[in-house]
Formats: sequence, C-alpha cells, structure tokens
Amino acid sequence: MRLLSSGELAKELGISRRSISRYADEGLISVALVTPGGKYRFDLETVREELRQLAKKHREERS
Repeated sequence: MRLLSSGELAKELGISRRSISRYADEGLISVALVTPGGKYRFDLETVREELRQLAKKHREERS
C-alpha cells in the first residue's frame, strides 16, 4: 500500500486538496495515517471506494 498526501490524492482524484481535508475531517473518507506533524496520509484505492459508495448513496437518496 502506497500512502498519499492530501495534495497527491487530490491530484489523482481531480478534486481540490481542501475538499480532501474537509472530507477527512467530516469522516467521509478514511485517513490511513496521521504523521507526527499532523499531516494526513491516504490509501488511494480505499478512498476511491469510499467516494464511489458516497456517490451511490447520494444518487439513491435523490431517486
């Protein structure tokens, strides 16, 4: 498993770094590791799956 910073994750997903931080703070995506300096690290595949599930839930709620 390769852990990504919020900036790297944002680039991979095509969304802003601020959105990544907000999603993590709200518990919408899992943080794999918090560094001693307080920086988040993420597993790309875990976050992709969590975002897929959130999108699916959102679509179902709108139906």
